[in-house]
Amino acid sequence: MRIGIHTSIAGDIAGALDLAHGLGANALQIFSASPRMWAGGAARIAPADCDRFRARRRELRLGPLVIHGNYLINLASPNPVLRARSVQAFHQELVRALSLGADFLVIHPGSSLNTGTGPAIAAVAQGLKQAARGLKLGELRILIENTAGQGSSLGARFDELQAILDGCRDLPVGVCIDTAHTFAAGWDLRSAEGLEAALREIDGTVGLDRVAVVHVNDSKTPLGSRVDRHEHVGKGRIGLEAFERILKHSLLAGRAFILETPIDKPGDDRRNVTVLWKLVGKEVKGSASRDGMKPRRKKVKKGSKGSRGSRGSKGKAGAGSRPARARGK
Repeated sequence: MRIGIHTSIAGDIAGALDLAHGLGANALQIFSASPRMWAGGAARIAPADCDRFRARRRELRLGPLVIHGNYLINLASPNPVLRARSVQAFHQELVRALSLGADFLVIHPGSSLNTGTGPAIAAVAQGLKQAARGLKLGELRILIENTAGQGSSLGARFDELQAILDGCRDLPVGVCIDTAHTFAAGWDLRSAEGLEAALREIDGTVGLDRVAVVHVNDSKTPLGSRVDRHEHVGKGRIGLEAFERILKHSLLAGRAFILETPIDKPGDDRRNVTVLWKLVGKEVKGSASRDGMKPRRKKVKKGSKGSRGSRGSKGKAGAGSRPARARGK
């Protein structure tokens, strides 16, 4: 089981690895540059820093490494200047992801700006191919993330993601599924039947075999709201019972589950990571171990039988950048 969280690269990119490890995660997601500045799109990471990052990641046995792309990128834009800028920025995202040895690079499909879904989907597929031109992607996979459907955003429908994938068959592309986005788009993940219906739709369109990462976020907004607002796991409209089913579902086995939850007070990141491990029957034992966590075992106190021991978790919440949808756009 791989459970991770989005951590900050502020100050030292390799520090994100120690932060994730210290929170009890055995996987992580980061930005490779500022997510809300075009200037960040051209940023390069010094080779020495890349080498140090790779070495530290091996030491901590963290993986997969997921990088989230810049929010300003809109490959679907009908504006030729914005689209060209987006292609160049995503090219640099790919370059940085390769230099860090990332496993996955997540990108939002973008917004059609009400020019029509068909042309927008074609533009995204073409933009991905343009951005990847001249690069050897190797083991790196590009993941298109589903959306809540806010405004004219693409990707609330799984068949739209399928159409994008179909348009760039020569690239190593797949899908990242966000639980909050899925719920806000109208799929009722709260019930076992609702989860099964969503998984059937995903499998019948993009294919479950192309889902590599699940963003595990509760939703502040109601079912079908088409509004993207993340909440702490179990504190929103989806609820703990649903997340336990998601984490344990056989059709999602082997995926990386990555948190993008808010930081409202110190310790929030640690608490959210701990909640996920407890839902799969494991508990935080200091930092993440080789397999992430140790199984929870019954502790028998002197003079009693069958009592379950519990341990509190202490730790600092991650600071710095967090996907903006975790706090609201």
